[in-house]
Amino acid sequence: MIKPDNISNKDIVLEIKDLHKSFGDNHVLKGFNMKLYQGENLVIMGKSGSGKSVMIKCLVGLMEADSGSISLINKDITKLTQEALDVLRADIGFLFQGSALYDSMTVRENLEFPLRRHAKKFGAHVNTEKLVIEALENVGLATAIDLMPSELSGGMKRRVALARTLILQPKIILYDEPTSGLDPITAKEIIILMQDIQKKYNTSSIIITHDVDCARVISDRMILLIDGIDYAVGTFSELSNHKDSKIKAFFKQ
Repeated sequence: MIKPDNISNKDIVLEIKDLHKSFGDNHVLKGFNMKLYQGENLVIMGKSGSGKSVMIKCLVGLMEADSGSISLINKDITKLTQEALDVLRADIGFLFQGSALYDSMTVRENLEFPLRRHAKKFGAHVNTEKLVIEALENVGLATAIDLMPSELSGGMKRRVALARTLILQPKIILYDEPTSGLDPITAKEIIILMQDIQKKYNTSSIIITHDVDCARVISDRMILLIDGIDYAVGTFSELSNHKDSKIKAFFKQ
């Protein structure tokens, strides 16, 4: 993992500058800034309604910001055509809070779906079966290939969802509450799996979480999203020992 003291020597794969977004009189983002470095695990924490989801939607082009810039893998997403944006999204993996598996599809079919959607990335001669099996092996669930989501435990669903994310070999992974709803043992297993994936593929990851234990273990750096801005940025140790009352409130668990 990247050490926080030399992180500035790494390439920037994502940069958000002075991002603003309002809904009528509700100013959600008020000048949010963020940098994500190659190979970094960046944790973002914010209370409900703080703007985390809005920021992510702006980041991937699902919502248009009022002002500010977003540079993703050296491309300004505000200047991309819809087709170019769709191509870029193939380099971004998502792990949703609820796993978001298709209930009517087997595990195999769930993993094949993104390959069909982004067929241009791998070409006409892609070995779909090989990619599916490899992705499931990476999360320790190769034997579950023909099961239905209803036959999986919560932890298994999260692993399958992660395998589906990995199958496109993304450069950046966005984790939305990866340990939410899991028991402590399963949550720890998911955190270890995230670490293993980061080491194996050198992915850059944004982890949105309320789980302080997850943040402690997984983060290279953290951003606290408060009052619509990047209120505090630093390592877990720096922020958890801070004397500011708004910062301290995040670590009282």
